[in-house]
Amino acid sequence: MRFAIQVNTSPYQSNTGHSAYQFIKAALAQGHEVFRVFFYHEGIYHAFKHNTPPDDELQLTCCWSDLAQQHQVDLVVCISAAQRRGLLLYADEAQRRGKQDDDLATGFRIAGLGLWVEALLESDRVIVFG
Repeated sequence: MRFAIQVNTSPYQSNTGHSAYQFIKAALAQGHEVFRVFFYHEGIYHAFKHNTPPDDELQLTCCWSDLAQQHQVDLVVCISAAQRRGLLLYADEAQRRGKQDDDLATGFRIAGLGLWVEALLESDRVIVFG
């Protein structure tokens, strides 16, 4: 089965993002495909590379980055939602604002809703977390 996943809540708002992550790991372990994970609304905060939860808590952003690297899962952050929430998307934009680098964690990429629509069309099942 081919899944498209949407994550709408921040990593600290609830455990919804962790549930999505666990679902994806289980689906991959059973031989299913995850076509795309789309981070929308508050879900864009999963892609913030400067997240620094306490050491005894799950480092969910790192987990997503590892998942993308190990399983080639496409992690897409909605550009409109990211811009509304102040996520600096590109190094040149960060530099223009006096920051050292952009905010996007490894393994994530920026795109518009068109890629989410494509995921809806290309997948057998769609699951929205949050």
